[in-house]
Amino acid sequence: MLKGGKVGLRARHEDDIPVLRAELYDDVVNAARAEGRPWRPITPGSKDSRLVVDDTEEGHVSFSAVELAGGTLIGTATLWGIDTHNRFAHIGLGLRPSARGKGYGTDVVAVLCHYGFVVRGLHRLQIETLSDNAAMLRSAERNGFVREGVLRSSAWVMGEFLDEVVLGLLAADWKPDAASRMPGARRQV
Repeated sequence: MLKGGKVGLRARHEDDIPVLRAELYDDVVNAARAEGRPWRPITPGSKDSRLVVDDTEEGHVSFSAVELAGGTLIGTATLWGIDTHNRFAHIGLGLRPSARGKGYGTDVVAVLCHYGFVVRGLHRLQIETLSDNAAMLRSAERNGFVREGVLRSSAWVMGEFLDEVVLGLLAADWKPDAASRMPGARRQV
């Protein structure tokens, strides 16, 4: 398990899947905002590619995020679009409703940065998020990500086009303890 100050990232367990499906993906509005494709219902028991981990997929690493103080499942964390030639990847995360607003997102981003830069030896990490996703923007910026641009009206979400913000972080600019400077946080990666 990879550990941050508040969260751990571990392999996805089979019993995580029904919880994540119910709280993240069966919520039409949340799922539509989190994904670049239209929401569709998934048959219970099916091998939903968003949740079931394929360990042979080299370009995508999925984790379950858990609270360190007790091991409670709080969401998902992903390094995706991994390009080993250009040493580049994207970061994604989703928190269960009960875990939002507690600083977990910032810690998840910090642990994914450690995984991407230290474990995988990547040069650049990137985050794309809706321009009104204040929590993700704050989590990214607290970890040193820089806003690099806005993709105007690039996301079709629940009947309207929304802007997306692109944020990037280079390994040379990464400060492993950036998130730990927040009050009450500590790093254990």
